[in-house]
Amino acid sequence: MRLWFLVLLPLLCLPAPIQCEDYSDVTVIIRGSETIASTSNEFVCATIDWWPPEKCNYDQCPWGQASVLNLDLTNPLLAKAIQAFSPLRVRVGGSLQDQVVYGTPNLGSPCNPFSKVSGGLFGFSQGCITMERWDAINALFMNTGAVVTFGLNALQGRQQIRKGVWGGAWNSSNAQEFMEYTVSMNYPIDSWEFGNELSGSGIGASVGVEQYGKDIVELQSIINQLYGNSTKPLVVAPGGFYDQKWFARLLEVTGPNVLNAMTHHIYNLGAGNDPQVANRILNPQYLSGVSDTFRGLQLTIQRHGSWSAPWVGEAGGAYNSGSRQVSNTFLNSFWYLDQLGQSARYDTKVYCRQTLIGGNYGLLDTNTLLPNPDYYRQVTALLWHRLMGTRVLSIDISGSSYLRAYVHCGKEKGGVALLLLNLHRSMGFMISVRNDLNVDLAEGQGIRRDNAFVHGLKRTVSWVGSKASDGLEKREEYHLSAKDGNPFARTMLLNGAPLELTEDGDIPELNPVQVSVNSPIYVAPLSIAFVVFPDFEAEACSQ
Repeated sequence: MRLWFLVLLPLLCLPAPIQCEDYSDVTVIIRGSETIASTSNEFVCATIDWWPPEKCNYDQCPWGQASVLNLDLTNPLLAKAIQAFSPLRVRVGGSLQDQVVYGTPNLGSPCNPFSKVSGGLFGFSQGCITMERWDAINALFMNTGAVVTFGLNALQGRQQIRKGVWGGAWNSSNAQEFMEYTVSMNYPIDSWEFGNELSGSGIGASVGVEQYGKDIVELQSIINQLYGNSTKPLVVAPGGFYDQKWFARLLEVTGPNVLNAMTHHIYNLGAGNDPQVANRILNPQYLSGVSDTFRGLQLTIQRHGSWSAPWVGEAGGAYNSGSRQVSNTFLNSFWYLDQLGQSARYDTKVYCRQTLIGGNYGLLDTNTLLPNPDYYRQVTALLWHRLMGTRVLSIDISGSSYLRAYVHCGKEKGGVALLLLNLHRSMGFMISVRNDLNVDLAEGQGIRRDNAFVHGLKRTVSWVGSKASDGLEKREEYHLSAKDGNPFARTMLLNGAPLELTEDGDIPELNPVQVSVNSPIYVAPLSIAFVVFPDFEAEACSQ
């Protein structure tokens, strides 16, 4: 009955938990004549970190066996999770990345894992990955079709010259030998990332931009030498928090066509123990604040290094392993999807979620490897990457700021795909979708045009093209909500049915509801909807 209620609600009001007066009318105008940005085919990405079980925050230790060094690579649930993305970009890296050495023949010291030490960077010693472990990791990646970004140790050879500041040139010998081994084994690394959070003032450690740039040029030279005439991996950096002057100077120091992508990190919800994390997720003004970062990096690249591209190399919402109360619940899905939508508008090519597994913010549960709620909208074969294509369109929207809307060209079926996020705790939204081919801009109701304002709207029937629909065309709706209406639930419903793995550990079928394009879309309070219009006339999507 619940699914039928969603379909019938636009036509009449029935006795139900959601009453007629509990919704507000909204109009969304899709501007399909041109794209405003684009992503890559591997836009969706997840990370695997180096943290050992002893990594603790706020009297909890949520990492367990989730590290590059101790993760159970033979667990079939892990392989199935990666395969379901088809393909998934995996970024291997994190805070301890710049304390990793590689167990190559000329290492010259025992290859031991991380251990807790007083005075060590982040409280840990240097750690080592054996080549046997590297072989096993690559076997997993190759068997699952993962696209790999690997973060190199960029502190090797440097010395701490004062608190938080490291100087001297990078000693590339161990990294080069590791890369030589990787090439000799034909392991397909898509991109090598240089360092983690060493840019600007850094987190724990920092390196001056002039030296950092010179070292990236050396890395590019090593790649040219090792890969010869073969397809070369990308060079990406600096994997830190956006600092306009530092990032701009890095592009200038490295010069044209060296740094293929600029990676930056985002943890805009605050600390994992901050009691305001949940409230920030549902605050539209707060969520919009991060757009300044996306816009800033886009402009920096345009002005100082148009050969490069913006990537989000790591984003976990709340830092220090995430929020124990929020990060593994349905509520966490809102900020994540909203950032996917916002970042795509500013030409971000890759967005890496912290983490695939590990901490409180993993897409997979650290202990069981079962999917946490927002895993289901990150996988390629599932919702975002299955439905949202690489070309980003502009929209105008009327009504409450608690309704967030993002639109892309469709991925597989043409037309357009619309993402709708209702952040309101008690108000539903009845949404009419219009094609700008049929909108008369005259004085009248206010329509938000992304962040600007235009006025007026020709209110007619629902239009998806140059002609009114005859009622036979359908759209596809995927409504996501929390079990029992509890935003802190760890079970997600798709069109009213719980999402659970099959008996074989496979991702379940994700089937939409077919709805006439002439009817408005109802998005319930604290819920999410992906809506696909296969027949929507968008010139930019047909080119």
